Amino acid sequence: MMTAEAAEATGFVAALDQLRSAQKGSKGAPPYSLYVNRPLGRYLAAAAYQLGMTPNQVTAVSALFTFSAIAELAIFKPTLWTGLLVCLGLVLGYALDSADGQLARLRGGGSTVGEWLDHIIDSAKVSVLHLAVLITAFRHFDLPGEAWLLVPIGFTLVSAVHFFGMILSEQLARVHRAKLGLPAPAKVATTPLRSLLKLPTDYGVLCALFLLLAVPTLFLWVYTALAVASAGYLLLVLVKWYRDMVALDGPRRAA
Repeated sequence: MMTAEAAEATGFVAALDQLRSAQKGSKGAPPYSLYVNRPLGRYLAAAAYQLGMTPNQVTAVSALFTFSAIAELAIFKPTLWTGLLVCLGLVLGYALDSADGQLARLRGGGSTVGEWLDHIIDSAKVSVLHLAVLITAFRHFDLPGEAWLLVPIGFTLVSAVHFFGMILSEQLARVHRAKLGLPAPAKVATTPLRSLLKLPTDYGVLCALFLLLAVPTLFLWVYTALAVASAGYLLLVLVKWYRDMVALDGPRRAA
């Protein structure tokens, strides 16, 4: 890991190289998150370091962009410019969300409060974003029926359960390993197929979807397809997480 003194002495380019070499492993992150958002976050992290920013400050700026974009979605009419501004705000917020963790590694390690703050903001945005879609659909879309309003409500539930399940499963596994004195599992190399299978959960795809906001019918159909795909993925991953938890309990408790 690069020390703070070394990063300060070598400047932006070398700090960027160090971030590339120290990139944390991924068990098949979604394509946009892996191939676009994470590299963009590296540039922002290196720039933030040169500006003397802390990871928590970067997290705050990320939240500002994200929730400003969500507010725009809920307040303004769905036009081409609204969709563009919402998309850009969410994309920048997401990139900065990646940058805060990378900046923490560049500075020598993160903090407990930083991780807590990051998760609190993430848990809020994954639900509030879909509630903003619900508001704009109710106010501005010429819906063929009120049942369509159930789509963003259902997407809110899927996103909240997926986020909480992912965090909880990771924490329970970590606590279990700590009790038994077991090492962390080996990092699994990312493959294009593993990444592609997670496409329905890709937050970057959801960000890009708002470029269609000026065409409400098209937006709603694509949004619904993404919601259904995300729900299907959640059902599959819930089965996996359940089996993982049964394995942690051991054969005597499996029944």
